[in-house]
Amino acid sequence: MEAFGPNSITLPFSYTFATSATTSSSTSIMSSCSSCWMDGRIWSKLPQRLLDRVIAFLSPPAFFRVRCVCKRWYGLLFSPAFLELYLQLSPHRHHWFLFFKHKSLKNYVNLTKTTDDNNNNNTTSCAEAFLFDPYDLSWYKLSLSDLIPSGFSPASSSGGLICYVSCEAGPKGLILCNPILGSLIQIPPTLRPRLFPSIGLAVSPTSIDVTIAGDDLISPYAVKNLTSESFHIDGGGFYSLWGTSSSLPRLCSFESGRMVHVEGRFYSMNYSPFSILAHDISSNSWWKIQAPMRRFLRSPSLVESKGKLLLVAAVEKSQLNVPKSLRIWGLQPCGITWFEMERMPQQLYIQFAEVENGNGFYCVGHGEFVVLIVVGTEKALLFHMGTKRWQWIPPCPYVNGGGGGGGGELHGFAYEPRLATPVTGLLDQLTLPFHQSYN
Repeated sequence: MEAFGPNSITLPFSYTFATSATTSSSTSIMSSCSSCWMDGRIWSKLPQRLLDRVIAFLSPPAFFRVRCVCKRWYGLLFSPAFLELYLQLSPHRHHWFLFFKHKSLKNYVNLTKTTDDNNNNNTTSCAEAFLFDPYDLSWYKLSLSDLIPSGFSPASSSGGLICYVSCEAGPKGLILCNPILGSLIQIPPTLRPRLFPSIGLAVSPTSIDVTIAGDDLISPYAVKNLTSESFHIDGGGFYSLWGTSSSLPRLCSFESGRMVHVEGRFYSMNYSPFSILAHDISSNSWWKIQAPMRRFLRSPSLVESKGKLLLVAAVEKSQLNVPKSLRIWGLQPCGITWFEMERMPQQLYIQFAEVENGNGFYCVGHGEFVVLIVVGTEKALLFHMGTKRWQWIPPCPYVNGGGGGGGGELHGFAYEPRLATPVTGLLDQLTLPFHQSYN
């Protein structure tokens, strides 16, 4: 096996990888493994097919190291035979989270209104990602500086892909990125000009659905939430390139810019007053769902957890002598009513309220985990839906003084690390190669 050296292969982009484990158990495991040593001659005697099977069982962070071992192992990540083997042997889903540092939640809108210096700072922050493993409470730093073009910011995620959207006002350009492989593929730009639309992405093994809604540019100086556009492509040969549009319900306000996908529908928070906007992908229809206790909610967020739509919000009913609290509701199968699933312990909520100090918070859900991030701080809470356990997350060591720089806060997405996303091959026939379109 040929050794990897600085002059032996040229990588398509630079990729720095760092890790920070926060549990004592992981430290002991690493120390015990470092004392073990296997004769290299044993590995050289193993059949190559057996080595490929061993590599296919590696954890997601290990693949960042694998690509630097030698040219063959680097090439495995792009080998159809190995990726097919990986899909067969790795059915376990990793419910992780991917965080980016932004100046504000609506970061990519502000990019068009700032100076070049601020533009460069924000672009740099979007080029660094921080992968969080909720099982081991570990952080990993990913550098995407030579991968993501300037003028794009992360907007949504699904199926191991991160969707980046163009920052400039007008028809929106979209890029799907696999951070592990370092691959990019573009989606044809939208037909309608928009400023800061809400974006929903749903990637399955056989289809890709994207919905963009709101912030229609009705003039160079005014926007209004009027319409939505939908993109669809599937393995059956059917595709719709933003040809499907729909009118939005009256009095819509997509302030969060987020959509959550659950069972063929996109959901988004509607503000002033609080309600939930629902969009059925198959029928291309929108409607409103009334939020529970909508007059007393603060910082509401929608998250997906194990195929269910959850609403997480603080409740303040001091006028009725009801203690302030943080609650989690689940949407009933009927799709209209809510039921309370969980309530943060009162002592913990008092501590959480002191940290939050009225600045607000937002939530990200994935699998059995829900993460609550306090705006303007590095504090975050992790809730496990199965064990009903709340715990504070160790701060990301790469944000302030650890390589991430200061002057921003983390905003995250549900992320499932995947080596292979075969469905993106359907887009190859629709778009030009990336380097031809964005050079």
